[in-house]
Amino acid sequence: MVVSALAIAAVFSCQALRRTATKIYPQNYTVEGSIALTPVFQGADERRAHVAVALTRVASGLEQPTALAFVPGDDATALVLQKTGALRWLELATGAGGTVATLKVNTASEQGLLGIAFHPRFVENRRFFLNYTLEKDGKELSRVEEWLAPASLRAPGAKAVRVVLELEQPYANHNGGHLAFGPDGFLYVGFGDGGYRGDPHHAGQDLQNLLGKMLRLDVDARVGEAGYAIPKDNPFVGRADAKPEIFAFGLRNPWRYAFAPDGRLVVADVGQDTFEEVGFCARGDNLGWNVREARHCFEPKEHCATAGFREPFFEYGRDEGQSVTGGVVVTSARLPALEQRYLFGDFVSGRLWALSLPESSFTGTVGAAALGKWPILPVSFALNEAGDAFVLDFSGKVFRIDPPPAADAR
Repeated sequence: MVVSALAIAAVFSCQALRRTATKIYPQNYTVEGSIALTPVFQGADERRAHVAVALTRVASGLEQPTALAFVPGDDATALVLQKTGALRWLELATGAGGTVATLKVNTASEQGLLGIAFHPRFVENRRFFLNYTLEKDGKELSRVEEWLAPASLRAPGAKAVRVVLELEQPYANHNGGHLAFGPDGFLYVGFGDGGYRGDPHHAGQDLQNLLGKMLRLDVDARVGEAGYAIPKDNPFVGRADAKPEIFAFGLRNPWRYAFAPDGRLVVADVGQDTFEEVGFCARGDNLGWNVREARHCFEPKEHCATAGFREPFFEYGRDEGQSVTGGVVVTSARLPALEQRYLFGDFVSGRLWALSLPESSFTGTVGAAALGKWPILPVSFALNEAGDAFVLDFSGKVFRIDPPPAADAR
């Protein structure tokens, strides 16, 4: 994810679009007060199939939000993470909200409060997990931490109970930061390559380094001093040359990933110079970085290795965006055109797309349908328990993705 110079550029781009919005493409709407904003379809999006949607603003006034998650068992309440360290509760029906906790975090570049995941049995045990960056003993770290919630997250009392994992970060970008529980009950922790550019420490392909990896941890058990146990079927268990926490490797900066209803893990990995990518991430996969950028050679630029990599099934270039934001598989029947399709976007350009996930054995690329280029900075997506999709705008808003006005549902 990019939240520094590119974010500033994108904000100005969005402001300009707000001033010049027209009704060239009236099938999609964002309601901003009494003004209906429309997206544009440019470049490759003009040639793609179009999906008509409305973006309904359900919250605003947030400060650099980075993630949104609905509280299990309480679909009226969501938790919002703000980059600067505030964990807030939000009632989307009314816009009411308040502070759950404030964490002391580093905020340079892409650092901050970045990820949240509720335990699969949260309704019973009230456990949830946060991923954030901090300084400790003169070092900059990513920390995965377990928290305990009170009976209602709208009331005070949420508290940190233990550190699950800490990992030193050599630079202030490419922290990853997302968290997700899989259908197997294990916690999946995605780390970027540690930052700067070009993966100078070669973390992506180094199995002795947890940077540039997707980790799979059992947070319901502990072994020794670790805040977790290693699942016995992790792919590198028993290998002296690899860390047993690793589930997959070759990641640059996995900015959001999600499990499809069928259990497959879909990861969006932010590219460097030329391409953004979306693909599957399965047990033992090598996703290619820094040998490959999406489906192309990165280093060396020509005649790089091609065998043994899990190639993405979708990629796009800098003419369409500069920082992919992974999404969710929509399961609500309220949006037939999106039902069972993977929804995602680009943080810098504001473009939104949807695609049908291919079979796991598929090795080519798939096409996506365009929802348009919107005047927002889509930093994260979320589903409520009904399967409705929401997009979080880094400029401080939450939008629900709705069917279009009846007259434009064509």
